Amino acid sequence: MNKVKESPPYSVLGRYYDQLTRGAPAMNRHARKKILGRLLPQLRTVCDLGCGTGTTAVELARTGRKVYAVDFSPAQCRQAKEKSRQAGDSIQVICSDMRRFRLPEPVDLVLCEFNPLNHLARKSDLEVAFQAVARALRPGGWFYFDLNMRPTYVKLIPTTRWEEHNGFCLVYRGRVDIRREKAWLDLDWFVADRGRWRRYRERIEDTWWSDAETRAALRRAGFGSIRAWDGKTIRPAKMKPRRGYDRYYLAQKLPRI
Repeated sequence: MNKVKESPPYSVLGRYYDQLTRGAPAMNRHARKKILGRLLPQLRTVCDLGCGTGTTAVELARTGRKVYAVDFSPAQCRQAKEKSRQAGDSIQVICSDMRRFRLPEPVDLVLCEFNPLNHLARKSDLEVAFQAVARALRPGGWFYFDLNMRPTYVKLIPTTRWEEHNGFCLVYRGRVDIRREKAWLDLDWFVADRGRWRRYRERIEDTWWSDAETRAALRRAGFGSIRAWDGKTIRPAKMKPRRGYDRYYLAQKLPRI
């Protein structure tokens, strides 16, 4: 066993993300249909922000839409490019911070599924990210996203858990700073490599915001027609979602921005 190697966030997690989040694509698809069902046929250019390994981007590209996929993790961008190549879709994958990303053209829709915005480091970053989204949208374009809310972190994160999978084992250790409204997951990886186990450590940091803070940041960034839904009413019932743990938003860029 080698000594532990400190790794940037998502450098290891990105390699195994799909294995660890098998239920996410179906949940995202279900929520997308409930909230965007009537709008989606009119939206021809799309940006999947915080695209992860590109599952949603590929699904949208298969419907004939022009799709951009943005993520900060090089490991996940590589997987998104490979998924696009295998699917025969020409998705433009952009490795960029969601606070500073820019697209080659304005789009009809930016969507940000499965709470990537919670990975912003500071409370003030939310409005900065919303401003970047507003820049990426055409006037009247739509922004669809979901957030983990306070109960997710206070009630679920402070735990230690061990998982075993084909080729790797993983230990999660979670901590919460309620005063700063932040949470941390320390991930200790044990990865099989040519008959040996290599150990890596990553830290994933999250921040949370109240509904009032989120709406205020949207308005300051130039969004109107803001609607929100509790995740319990949006996520599949078989997943037994809990009220107050996550929230879905749909906002429209105002014409003057």
